[in-house]
Amino acid sequence: MSAQEPDAPEPSAEGLSPQDPHSEEPPAADSAAADPYAEDLARLAALYGVASSYSPSPDRTVTASGTAVTLALAALGVDASSPEAARAALDARERELAERLLPPTVVVWSGGTSAALADLPAGTRLRIETEQGETRADVDQLPHGVHRLTATAPDGRTAEAHLVVAPAHLPTPTGRSYGLLVQLYSLLSQRSWGMGDLGDLGELSAWAGRALGAGFIQVNPLHAAVPGPPTDPSPYRPSSRRFPDPVHLRVEDVPEYAYVTEPERLQTLLERAGRLRESVLEKGELIDRDAVWELKREALELIREVPLGPGRRAEYVDFLAREGEALEDHATWYALAEVHGADWSRWPDALRDPRSAETARARGELMDRVDFHCRLAWLTDAQLTAAQRTARESGMPVGLVHDLAVGVHPQGADAWAQQEYFAAGMSVGAPPDAFNSRGQDWGLPPWRPDRLAESGYAPYRRLLRALFRYAGALRIDHVMGLFRLWWVPQGRPPTEGTYVRYDAEAMLAVLVLEAERAGSFVIGEDLGTVEPGVREALRERGVFGTSVLWFERDWEGDGRPVPPEGWRADCLATATTHDLPSTAARLTGEHVELRDHLGLLTRPVAEERAEAAAETGEWLALLARLGLLHGTGGGHSTSTEEAEIQAVHRFLLRTPAHLIGIWLPDTVGDRRPQNLPGTWDQYPNWRLPIADADGRPVTLEELAASPRLHALIEVVRAG
Repeated sequence: MSAQEPDAPEPSAEGLSPQDPHSEEPPAADSAAADPYAEDLARLAALYGVASSYSPSPDRTVTASGTAVTLALAALGVDASSPEAARAALDARERELAERLLPPTVVVWSGGTSAALADLPAGTRLRIETEQGETRADVDQLPHGVHRLTATAPDGRTAEAHLVVAPAHLPTPTGRSYGLLVQLYSLLSQRSWGMGDLGDLGELSAWAGRALGAGFIQVNPLHAAVPGPPTDPSPYRPSSRRFPDPVHLRVEDVPEYAYVTEPERLQTLLERAGRLRESVLEKGELIDRDAVWELKREALELIREVPLGPGRRAEYVDFLAREGEALEDHATWYALAEVHGADWSRWPDALRDPRSAETARARGELMDRVDFHCRLAWLTDAQLTAAQRTARESGMPVGLVHDLAVGVHPQGADAWAQQEYFAAGMSVGAPPDAFNSRGQDWGLPPWRPDRLAESGYAPYRRLLRALFRYAGALRIDHVMGLFRLWWVPQGRPPTEGTYVRYDAEAMLAVLVLEAERAGSFVIGEDLGTVEPGVREALRERGVFGTSVLWFERDWEGDGRPVPPEGWRADCLATATTHDLPSTAARLTGEHVELRDHLGLLTRPVAEERAEAAAETGEWLALLARLGLLHGTGGGHSTSTEEAEIQAVHRFLLRTPAHLIGIWLPDTVGDRRPQNLPGTWDQYPNWRLPIADADGRPVTLEELAASPRLHALIEVVRAG
């Protein structure tokens, strides 16, 4: 996602919208002076981190919808549906906060102190049971981890809390490196089964590291999808963020593949996969994820019939033990979805509860299918681990950079298995802004901040630990969500939402703790509107940001492009991203023509063309003044457009950014965005292979031999 989100359609409210507790709109927060109910509602909301107003710009404050505030409180288990209920809830909350000794989760940064502990009454005794099995009486020099804290005040009151002890700052990458950014499904090789897979990722990593000197490969989220058909192709609306999607498996790399007892059936599947690959690469058809998965699932069913050897069996048992209940829930959801469909809200009532006796009984009856999906998770985890190992062995200092989506599909496995952690009847989105006057609804249920804190952020910790296991770095989509998220009551427009705050210190502490344990670092996608203090807080803890060339303007001054020396160092600097126009499209103005063709422009096309040409012209003028517009080495014939793309990357190299990202389609002049925000069926989002300037799909083998790619890489390596 980016400043121009969403990447998914507005979801249907059917079966999801809560019953509105009001017969009419509650009073707006700014009427508090004249309305005791509004005053109580605003005070109550503030105590639960629910915003009664927000500021889209420093000089403007917008009052949140009273209904949004009340429904957000209801999703947090707080009844404010009437003046009497709001007053009772306010009294109870103020009394609770006044009497409690500790919040449910306390953070201590290494070498620092905790305000929550400093506020304890004098003489309070502490008992700390560490993750490592020790018992301590104070917080000095505690090991990093999430410990159990008990406080006993002199008056006899006691409190228990989770104590997160985290390093104060993540180590930053040493030196400077560049890497390739790619949507894995779009990277087809001559061995792919119709879409890019983990074998292709390993080949790309080995080649880019050994032959090109790249330091990292950044990929799209590889989270498990909600099964189709049709499967939602967006990698940003997954069924589960905790487990990867087996559609990415390279089937031939599964060890048991060689021992299948019906090789003729596998050969038939390989032939069908070849035709599917050819339909994309030679006939120009779209990537068909469902067709790919149909073939791979059939092959994996055959492979599963091969008994595991003793060593492999032991590996599988270890994986089952390591992942525990989370994996069992995940596999159970997929097994139940095969029987009852992928929307668990339409399952029989008892099966909607993952802890019910009926669900346990169904799991037993479907144990063969549960085991199948457990095994798929194991195989995919193993190939992801191997891909990261290949990347590091190729000489990459970072290796793979994985992407964490901001949320999950409301009908998927995580939303079913972790219901207590999600805010019922709410969806994540964005308020109206310069890009979208109607606001945005991404169709993703938000985590409840109170339940996260009560659990010591257990589901968040488990999620991060799983992803860091095979990541040299992790990109956090919409990293501002660690601080606050725009909650939209389902069934209402995004304009009728409000912000809900999270304990950013705790969210950051857990993130830094898990990254440090894995020896990884973090890149936050902080594009678009970012409230004051967020980037500073991220920088303080060593979390990198993201800087995209076309957005780097002096917005508080003359609006002109920021010269390279004005860029920040602690960031990933790129020319574009997956849901922005490619650099070639931006330079040629083809992104305007595409939006005009699809009827997405809100102004006359001539105005849009003129504005786009003026913006591009400003950047080209700056590149020329800096002496960056010139030909390439190696004797490769360079077009004007290609020379400009090279100049853009020379500019990125002039910045102090530690990481330089090259959008892989830019290396061959691809004109098409992988995702066009604001569209759904009007444009083939997430279904396009990498293509050249003429729209002809380009394989991984052709990329490796491309003179245009090598010319651009020479420019980058020379810098």
